[in-house]
Amino acid sequence: MTQRILLAALLGLGIGTLAGCSSPSVITLNDGREIQTVDAPNYDDEAGFYEFEQLDGKRARVNKDQVRTVKEL
Repeated sequence: MTQRILLAALLGLGIGTLAGCSSPSVITLNDGREIQTVDAPNYDDEAGFYEFEQLDGKRARVNKDQVRTVKEL
């Protein structure tokens, strides 16, 4: 019985830790449009693009020159 409780507690802690790793963000473009992302976007310095996953699960890229702000929700 105590092994099941311990296992359930560890499982819950692990899931909670993984959920805390994602930080949804909003990218505001120069034309005023806003793009919501699942995680904080990654900036590719060589290419000059922000890469991110949209809420629908699709990967996308936006040129750095088009981005006004990037904020966490």
